Amino acid sequence: MVRQVDVSLAFYKAALEPLGYIEKVRHGATVGLGVDDGTPRADFYISPATQISEQEITTSASPVSPITHIAFRAGSHAQVQAFYKAALGAGGTDNGGPGPRDYHPGYYSAFVLDPDGNNVEAVVEWAHAQRTPSK
Repeated sequence: MVRQVDVSLAFYKAALEPLGYIEKVRHGATVGLGVDDGTPRADFYISPATQISEQEITTSASPVSPITHIAFRAGSHAQVQAFYKAALGAGGTDNGGPGPRDYHPGYYSAFVLDPDGNNVEAVVEWAHAQRTPSK
């Protein structure tokens, strides 16, 4: 949930464009984005935080936490870098520039905070991509 759908939509459309995302659907004030694959299916939605008061957002004792970590898969290091550049250009805040991470071999990502402070990541994660299920 976001405070201002228009602000967040502009941010996410710009930041996710290098990953192939477009706006796909609107349901009232909720907007769905997804990879431009010729289908109407969205896999990421932006909704207004109409049910959360400003006090709940700013009070650490609140059981409601609007801040989250969102990760999007990128197809290459170049896409991670383009995401990072686009996200910063759209008003995001640096939270970890493009580069390898120590999580496991092959993990390459970048982190940006969106207009609401959510941690948004683009990641190329090759270590598990080549695994096939055991039979």
